[in-house]
Amino acid sequence: MNMTSLSATARTRLGRLPDRAATDRAALHEILDDGMICHLGVLIDGTPRVIPTCYGRSGDTLYLHGSTGASSMMAGPSQEICVTVTLVDGVVLARSLFHHSINYRSAMIYGTPRTVTEPAEKLTGLRIVTEQLAPGQWDIARAPSRKELAAVTVLALPLDEASVKIRQGPPGDEEEDYALNIWAGVLPVHQTFGTPSPDPLLRPGIPVPEHIALRGTETAPTS
Repeated sequence: MNMTSLSATARTRLGRLPDRAATDRAALHEILDDGMICHLGVLIDGTPRVIPTCYGRSGDTLYLHGSTGASSMMAGPSQEICVTVTLVDGVVLARSLFHHSINYRSAMIYGTPRTVTEPAEKLTGLRIVTEQLAPGQWDIARAPSRKELAAVTVLALPLDEASVKIRQGPPGDEEEDYALNIWAGVLPVHQTFGTPSPDPLLRPGIPVPEHIALRGTETAPTS
């Protein structure tokens, strides 16, 4: 496999709007690194389910986390699954309702995951998932106990077969509609963090960790 390009299979080739496809593997990595939650598609007792799931990426491996009792975690390694991540960057407002759209970056990954059983890799996978949501948190919080480790499942999914689709830019209206006196453009969408809210049971005198405080002061781009 060419490690700089995405796979080109029948199900990763875009049938509609192929010009929105990204073929550079770096585009896949960027979307996964910018996201926080993926959607795990799996068949359970013959019924499709799509489960919001925490994840994290290390190289070309995606780690998924869940309870040992979760049907998705138990069924995943026995079949091919589909994982998607979508980031919304803007609402595209056209002159016509037909041409309204969304600016987005999306990734779709196919593969058969494996259950991580080796203790060191399991800890690594949990660290990667934790750091995806709160970078720096793994090093300051209490490490999981043996009982807690036994209660969670970590799946490892290779990024061998994946597709990326991106839509960016202004609306594309019909030529005759450009003469209409209707505003058109893009309403940007940004995800930001608010002021950290302490646990009501927090002991007095414990400050907000720097890595959390800094994320709470992040502001959306002005562009």
